[in-house]
Amino acid sequence: MPNESNEKSDVVSEKLKNSVFIVTNVISSVGIVLLNKSVFKTYNFNYGTFLTILHFLGTFFGLLVCSMLGLFEFKRIPIKKVITLSASFCGFVVLTNLSLQYNSVGFYQMAKVLTTPGVVFIQYFFYNKSVNIKTLLTITWICIGVMIASVSDVRLNFRGAVVALLGVMVTSYYQVSIGSKQKELEVNSMQLLLYQSPISSLMLLIVLPLFEDLNALVNYQWTLNSIYAILGTCMLAFFVNLSIFLIIGKMSALTYNIVGHFKLCTVVVLGMFLFDEPPTNRSLLGISMTIAGVFYYSTLKK
Repeated sequence: MPNESNEKSDVVSEKLKNSVFIVTNVISSVGIVLLNKSVFKTYNFNYGTFLTILHFLGTFFGLLVCSMLGLFEFKRIPIKKVITLSASFCGFVVLTNLSLQYNSVGFYQMAKVLTTPGVVFIQYFFYNKSVNIKTLLTITWICIGVMIASVSDVRLNFRGAVVALLGVMVTSYYQVSIGSKQKELEVNSMQLLLYQSPISSLMLLIVLPLFEDLNALVNYQWTLNSIYAILGTCMLAFFVNLSIFLIIGKMSALTYNIVGHFKLCTVVVLGMFLFDEPPTNRSLLGISMTIAGVFYYSTLKK
């Protein structure tokens, strides 16, 4: 009996931790979207790739502090073992930027939704992990709901479609790799992210001239408020990146995607209230479908 009681207690504790990871990811992700909007619009800091570099550097230094405080044990990892993970993250950032450049916003949003079936595909064909029919139907329902809520003005061109498809494949691979690398290297989320974040920052720094006007970036007029705002996004990015690794490591890349769709609906709803964006019958239908699907998915995972 005591063993059975302890097992139940461990299960409850694990579910509570997972819930904390998910809530942390939702709050920090929504917060960083809103604060990024302020950085781009209020302070005219329109350098998304450079901001991503700062975010990963902020994550790296935040993890160093956590390590020094004894929150996790530093573990040495061969750099070559993390290169593919770091490179796939950079590919995700680069292809996402190119997809937004070459495609309409509607097609760009639709491609992002396709990451979820991309994760299912990679897990099935490369890791021999399948999902049951109820989960598959629920995922399909959620993806349709997200597309109804957020996708409009879909215009297709060959170059944009190729870039978007590559972006879906690389993003799906990156998300699945986070979980597989933790198991392969026998490390936890913090130990792996501590290595990946600076390597990804360096890789993005190399390709930065392809996406940013370096002259304009060097001559940007910094103010105390803009510095505070950017530091705020870096702090939120620490919680976003860490919670992503925790969710995928403790649960799965698929669960992280479902959480991502819930976040999108949250951002859309907040936009209606904070930015005076009136809701449409279509967006309300899509949001309702997505939220219902997310809650049903959570019951399947209990």
